[in-house]
Parts: sequence; C-alpha cells; structure tokens
Amino acid sequence: MTDSLDALNKKLDRLIEAVSRLAPPPVPETDLGVADCFVWQADPGFLEPVRKVNRVDIGLIRGVDRVRDILLDNTERFASGYAANNVLLWGARGMGKSSLVKAVHATVNASDKLDRLLKLIEIHREDIDTLPKLMALLKAAPYRFILFCDDLSFDHDDTSYKSLKAALEGGVEGRPANVIFYATSNRRHLLPRDMIDNERSTAINPSEAVEEKVSLSDRFGLWLGFHKCSQDEYLDMIDGYVRYHDLAIDPEQLRAEALEWATTRGSRSGRVAWQFTQDLAGRLGKPLKD
Repeated sequence: MTDSLDALNKKLDRLIEAVSRLAPPPVPETDLGVADCFVWQADPGFLEPVRKVNRVDIGLIRGVDRVRDILLDNTERFASGYAANNVLLWGARGMGKSSLVKAVHATVNASDKLDRLLKLIEIHREDIDTLPKLMALLKAAPYRFILFCDDLSFDHDDTSYKSLKAALEGGVEGRPANVIFYATSNRRHLLPRDMIDNERSTAINPSEAVEEKVSLSDRFGLWLGFHKCSQDEYLDMIDGYVRYHDLAIDPEQLRAEALEWATTRGSRSGRVAWQFTQDLAGRLGKPLKD
C-alpha cells in the first residue's frame, strides 16, 4: 500500500512539474524608481529599465536649432506640470530626430527645477495597439512620462493607427495628464500617399476618406520638420564631434576627407557626419567618449 502511494505521489509530482512548465512565466514587476528610461515590453506587459541610454549631448546636434528650442520648451513645460503638446518630428533621414528626443529628455532631467525625474518610455512601432494598456499602467504613477516611438509609420491594411488616434486624443478617457507622446517619422502624415489615394478612389465620399487618414497627424499639436542640411551645416556637425572627442587632425585635411565621405555616401546629414567621425577616430586610433 505504501509503495503504491509513493508511486502515485511521484507521478503527481511529475505532472505538477510538467504543468508548471506549460504555464506562462510571471510578469516582472515594474519599478519606476530604478531608472529614468524604460522600454515597453508589450507581451508580458511590463517596463524594462534601460540602465545606459544610447544618446548624445544636445550641444552636438547641429543644424536644427529652431526645432531643438521648440521641443525643449515643450518638454520643460510638460515636466513642470504645465500644458504641452504631443510632438511629431518628421523629415529627412539621419538629421537627429530620435537623438534630439533623447537629448532633450536628458537636458530637462539635468536641471534642478524638477521635484521628480521625467521618465522616457520607448514603445515599438509594432506594439502601438497596446497603448491603452500602457497608459492604464502609467496614469496612476507619481511621475510624468514621455512615450516615444521611433520611425512611426503605417503600411497598407494596417489599422493599428486607429488605436493611436484613440489613445492620443479621441478615447473616452483621453490621454492621461501625466503622459505625452513623441514620435519620429520620415512622413509628415505617417501613411503612404498611395494608401491615401486608394482610399480616395474607393470611397463614396473621397474627401472623407482622406480626412480619416490625415487626421492621425492632427493628433500631434506640434509638427517639427527636419530638412536636409547644407554643406556648411554638415561640416559644422563634424567640427563639433571632432572637438568633443579630442580628435587631432589638420582642419584642411578634415574638410577634404569629410566632403569626400559625404560624396561617396551621396548625402549629407547628422548620421553621415557621425559615421565619418567614427571612421576618423578608428583611423587615428582614438577612443570615442561615452
């Protein structure tokens, strides 16, 4: 009898162990006090802290002075508890849209005006439809949050933009007072033009179809445009990087090599300037500052 009970208990233990392996792992608890930057992990539904943020000093972002000042002012007002707008940073590739968001966040937190640090939360493009879940998590927290989505755009047959519209302004609850949304995109209207044109051609009322698509961008109170830089602006970016990282090189040689680099890349931008600086530092055998 005892042997039978022991055998049964062993089988039950194995069954419990097998069922435990099938069960989903527990959702990690989110501690908003451990960092000032997080990444939203939508599937388990928690905020993963980022200990070291990949960003540059705001003084190294050149050629976008006006939009930099507008974004900084909007962010400072929001962090201080005043009214502020959702922001769409759109335009030319590699001109520092996402870098500016992260740099402004760091600049605001470095001031001594805030009682609590402003939190930056990155949400991936494919997780946009989970925005209501994330906002429900944040609205009761004793912090203020920038929700940041890099390279936001929508393709054909993608309806998740409707979740974004509702989360930003159109839902019953509206956007929580302690949350603001910043997004970067190469498109001002976030949707491909042919998608809008197709809606126009198939709709009973074409103008209403276009309004439905374009109204997404209207949820952003600020549109900050980034345009291709001039040669002088490009060289100014490189000069800033070279001085910051203490790279010793003859100015005329630096200018010639920088222009040749831009020519081979077929474009001038902040990204191209940074890539040249990395190449230059490698050739000089010099480490770059963190």
